[in-house]
Amino acid sequence: MNRLEQLLTWLTAEPNDTFLLYAVANEYKNIDPEKSLPYYERLVQDFPTYTATYYHYAEVLVALHQRQKAEEIYQQGILQCQHQQDRKALAELQNAYQNMLIDED
Repeated sequence: MNRLEQLLTWLTAEPNDTFLLYAVANEYKNIDPEKSLPYYERLVQDFPTYTATYYHYAEVLVALHQRQKAEEIYQQGILQCQHQQDRKALAELQNAYQNMLIDED
């Protein structure tokens, strides 16, 4: 059983485990980015305080040429990080967001 299969098995047993959802999303991000989207979306919808989600979710959206949605996710994540006073994640999101905007020009 490979890593993704093991994570999916665990997720079946614990469907509301944020770390498992995040881990599955990140595994799919590396092998089939489109399949990661529902997992990231669920994290943002059901567990918005899990700030690590926003960076990776927006990164996938940029790679899939969904820049408008990526911008929304960056902005949501920035607000969430500000609310939680998560300075490290905030700095990473702001930097990635600015880089995306610069790359558009």
